[in-house]
Amino acid sequence: MIYVLNINKKPLMPCTKAKARKLLKKNKAKIVKYTPFTVQLLFECEDIVQDISLGVDSGSKTIGLSATTKDKELFSSEIKLRNDIVDLISTRRQNRRTRRNRLRYRKARFLNRVSRKKKGWLAPSIEHKIQTHLMVIKKVFEILPISKIVVETASFDIQKIKNPNISGKEYQQGEQLDFWNVREYVLFRDNHTCQYCKGKSKNKILNVHHIESRKTGGNSPNNLITLCETCHDNYHKGKIDLKIKCGKSFRDAAFMGIMRWCFFNRLKELYSNVSMTYGYITKNTRIKNKLTKEHRVDARCISGNPLAKPSKEWFYQKKVRCHNRQIHKAKILKGGKKKNNQASHEVKGFRLFDKVGYEGKEYFIFGRRSSGFFDIRDLDGNKVNKGSINFKKLKLLQTRKTLLTERRMGDSSTKLKTS
Repeated sequence: MIYVLNINKKPLMPCTKAKARKLLKKNKAKIVKYTPFTVQLLFECEDIVQDISLGVDSGSKTIGLSATTKDKELFSSEIKLRNDIVDLISTRRQNRRTRRNRLRYRKARFLNRVSRKKKGWLAPSIEHKIQTHLMVIKKVFEILPISKIVVETASFDIQKIKNPNISGKEYQQGEQLDFWNVREYVLFRDNHTCQYCKGKSKNKILNVHHIESRKTGGNSPNNLITLCETCHDNYHKGKIDLKIKCGKSFRDAAFMGIMRWCFFNRLKELYSNVSMTYGYITKNTRIKNKLTKEHRVDARCISGNPLAKPSKEWFYQKKVRCHNRQIHKAKILKGGKKKNNQASHEVKGFRLFDKVGYEGKEYFIFGRRSSGFFDIRDLDGNKVNKGSINFKKLKLLQTRKTLLTERRMGDSSTKLKTS
């Protein structure tokens, strides 16, 4: 399927490969994009379009998109979102705090920053994901004449997930009720006893230990455990292994609860015909039509045309960072020197995340050396081979984008087999 734009760059209905080939051969069209393959007509024509519904399966890790008519699916994709922003911001905060105390003491500017936050401010990790949702929808509008958007939103009752029997006023009485702070609650929960030695060390000084790092796990009670000072010191010296896993994280559920109305309202400001559906309706539609559980299949159900003929070609996309803003590595070398954390902008004519051709297949550059040997992989992270590839064997197909796109063939969204 080839996507078509008119002479004024407005999208028309897609055409077949054969028809696009004839138009290009007769110089009646030109190529404007290779992935997804899009051509622009060089002559005036009638703008005859059909009603196309775009289904959006919003999520905190993956977005599903499907543009359909009543009979056919015209576009299908899954987008992998970034989940490293919380860690990167925490690292930046840690480095700034260290720098402020190591060079000369400078008072933290936290209160100044709080006063600058505008109404409706969202955390950077949430704001980034909402912007990515809007960006990928905009890109579909650039190649197809979408007539309406249907978005699935989901709300999660986190307290109900923790305790299925909760009801009434119990919602206002959380697990930390009557405790001064999280630390006091964790000590009480663990019966003021070291959870490793159970008091065998006879050290009465108790510490509250983070199971995962504070950057990734946070300060929630399910990431904290009580240890005596002896066991705590031995753990950080590598003498003991706790073998305790962090409790269930509700980060994704919290994100969906925060972003769903913000995302929906921003969509309505940008586009005219926007409606909402809910997860239980999508699930019922998928089960009723015996379809597989995939994000792009859910998006097809959301669009209102679950039985539309699935597209044989779909796109797997991955959002990557724009720049590496950390200039030096945190570790200080001998002599007080710091090693650069940023590679050269361009190595042997190639940049990070460039799409390249190797032995007839498409890959992306995930690592580079100044010697000219590169680490190339597909978007699933699979390496071509165990070693690096010489740059002379690579062919540049497309310069890097912040949204990497990989074309995938085959339809795994057919009906489930029944015995």
